[in-house]
Amino acid sequence: MEPTPLTEPISLTAALASFSARWSPRIVTAVNDYDVRVAKVEGEHVWHAHDHTDEFFLVLDGELHIGLREPAGERTVVLPKGSVFTVPRGVEHKPYAPVPTQILLFEPTGTLTVGDRHDPVPGHVDATTGHALS
Repeated sequence: MEPTPLTEPISLTAALASFSARWSPRIVTAVNDYDVRVAKVEGEHVWHAHDHTDEFFLVLDGELHIGLREPAGERTVVLPKGSVFTVPRGVEHKPYAPVPTQILLFEPTGTLTVGDRHDPVPGHVDATTGHALS
């Protein structure tokens, strides 16, 4: 879905207040060929990898943990509110939010939330390329 070009500023607070679903991102705008998405998250996502793109995370509120499976082994990065992290393309990762958390992501338009390779997708995770903001 092609986002409509912005003619007015978008409040991220209002955008996040417009939906309640967890792990189901909304597209707030686009930058070149990238979607800017916001999501509410809590609990575990799924182990997955994006083979052709990095994935950028900004924690707007709460705390996000990202498990990483790297050549040297598994590790977890912890992102408190205001932190950013980029998962490199091809790296298996599993986001987890121990508390209700709000995030902003940059991903190429059409990127699936569960990546190109993933474990079975649990019912609480929306396997989507993002939803339009209502």
